[in-house]
Formats: sequence, structure tokens, C-alpha cells
Amino acid sequence: MNWPFIVFAGLLLGTGLMRLLELAVSIRRMRANPASVVREPRLFPAMALLHFGLVFAPLAEVYFFARPFLWPLGGGALVVLGLATVLRYWTLRTIGRAWNVRVVKPSDDAIATTGPYAFIRHPNYLVVILEIAALPLLHSAWVSALTLSLLNAAVLYQRIRTEEATLAQIPAWRAAMAHRARLLPGVF
Repeated sequence: MNWPFIVFAGLLLGTGLMRLLELAVSIRRMRANPASVVREPRLFPAMALLHFGLVFAPLAEVYFFARPFLWPLGGGALVVLGLATVLRYWTLRTIGRAWNVRVVKPSDDAIATTGPYAFIRHPNYLVVILEIAALPLLHSAWVSALTLSLLNAAVLYQRIRTEEATLAQIPAWRAAMAHRARLLPGVF
């Protein structure tokens, strides 16, 4: 095995560990206020399976189809991942303890309107979109990038609808986000 594959495998496995840590933090937060957790009986397992696929599908594609490491593609993907990481950090710093992997109805006074939320409604979902598209491309796993991105679009379509229906019950959220795009300022 060559060093680009080893680094790629490490990044994907590190992403998987990060997702497990995020889940552990979320479980602890949900236990503190279980009544505010929105039920998503089919959607959340689909999201979990998608993120499992993000770790293992690109590895399998690179290994079994001998995908090469290409500097221009890998470098571009690395830049996108760097930007996504900065946006993730900014988002998490802004919402703090309100962050969760599940849809949780916040209290009326816990609506984030600063940081990236001053520009878009769902910066964390934008991060996930960028990560799922770029991580496989670090090592030319283009089939994984395309397939996982399409599956992610289907999952996020439903997740965003569920989350916005929950948040729309809060007048402060409706007022703050009425004219903000979901994912791309001025576009969508």
C-alpha cells in the first residue's frame, strides 16, 4: 500500500471516529431533555448508514478499483474540506450546546442568528454536503462521491423539511430566518 492510501484511510477512519463522538455528545444532550427530540424513525437510521458509507465506500472503491491519487483532484478536495472545517468550527462555536445530530426543538431564546446563521439557515448541513462530496475525491473515489452525494441530497431534503417544520413553531426563528437562504446565500 502506498502512503496516499494510508493517509486517505486515516482521514476516513478519523471521520468515522468523529461521527461516533458526535453521536455520543448528542445522546448525552438528548437525555437531558428527551421531550424536545423530534422523532425520525426512518430518517435518522438512513443518515447513520450514509455516514457509515462515507467511511467505507470510498476505501473499498479505491482499493478494489485501484483508483489513483491525483494531486489536482486531491488538492482541490483538500481545499474544500479545509473550508468545510472552518465553517463547521464557526457553526459549532455559534450554536454551542444547542448542536445535535438529531432534530431537537430549542427553547424560544436559543435561536442562533449570528455567525454563519446570519447568512444561511443550515450551515452545518452545508458542511456535511461539502464533506460528503470532497472526502472521497481526496483519492479519486468519484463513484462514492457521486453516489453518497445523491443519497445525502435525498436524506437532507427530508431532514431540512423536518427541522424547519419544528423550528417554524418558534416565532423568533420564523422572523429571523424568513429571508435567509437554506444553504447558499442569495441562491437556495
